[in-house]
Order: sequence, then C-alpha cells, then structure tokens
Amino acid sequence: MEKTNLAEKLSAIHDHWNPHVVGELNGQMVKLVKFKGAFVWHHHDNEDELFYVVKGSFDMHLKDKVVTISQGEFIIIPKGTEHKPVANEEVEVMLFEPAETLNTGNIVNEKTRTDLKRI
Repeated sequence: MEKTNLAEKLSAIHDHWNPHVVGELNGQMVKLVKFKGAFVWHHHDNEDELFYVVKGSFDMHLKDKVVTISQGEFIIIPKGTEHKPVANEEVEVMLFEPAETLNTGNIVNEKTRTDLKRI
C-alpha cells in the first residue's frame, strides 16, 4: 500500500486525451488525463464514467445541454449517454471507470487508446 501524489503523477503527463493508470480497485481503474480542445462524441454501452476535475475546468457536452465541471467537482456519465468533453484551456482530470472502458467508447479513431501506460 502506497499513497499517490496526484500533482506528481500529473506532472509526468505531457500530452492530451491520453489516460494513464494510477490505480485499480474492485475492477475499476483510476486514471489521470489532461484535456485540451474538443474530444469526440461517443458513448459507452456498458460502463458508467466518473470525471473528477483536479485542476482547471471543462465543459461536458450532452445532447440536450452543456455542463461545466470545475476544480473539485465531478460528473458521472451513465452508460449509453452520448457525451463530448471540451476544454478551452488545459484541465487535469481523474477518471474512475471499469477496467475494460475504452476512452472513445463506441468510436475508434486517432484518439483511441488501447494500451494505457501506468505511472
């Protein structure tokens, strides 16, 4: 059992939209990622996702509204919900999601990551 320093781990991430694994519990992955710009519209057929903002803020675009998530806040996106994160400035995010969750969900493109680095 080791503690994890989020600022230290996030300082090792130098790109955007590329989640890194920092822990696992009960079949869930704890991932850190930096966002900047717009992601892709997608959904996850079988997995809920939790986005917790460590630093900064971003907009979660949903089909019927846009929700701004700021530092210290989180949003849970239920399975099957179309969503698209958009960050005007760099934002640091912690994700909690099942281990099998693909970052682009039902879409496969240049932002899809299948082999996540552990830091």
